[in-house]
Amino acid sequence: MTQISWNNQVLTLINVFTVDPANQERLIKLLTDATNVSVRHAPGFITCILHRGTDGTKVTMYSQWRSAEDYQAMRNDPRPLPYLQEALKIAKFEPGMYDIVTTFEAAGE
Repeated sequence: MTQISWNNQVLTLINVFTVDPANQERLIKLLTDATNVSVRHAPGFITCILHRGTDGTKVTMYSQWRSAEDYQAMRNDPRPLPYLQEALKIAKFEPGMYDIVTTFEAAGE
């Protein structure tokens, strides 16, 4: 199970894709295939969570990496490139790199 912790020294990426609802499932398949074929095997990869927007227009990918250098090394790998190029034909991509500031858990009843 994925654990998000503010005291981990990791790079967090939150990438938002905007897509026509008719292409949402296709985009999810492309991102899933790219992750399974290459990304999840890259040195420094920690976790990835793929989110489907309930209105059909968004797909968001939350991932964590050991470092920006590890992430960049994966980006230089040609294996996921065909999937990502195809994804960019059907979706607008808004990438973002983040540091975790804090986390919250449910309050005890």
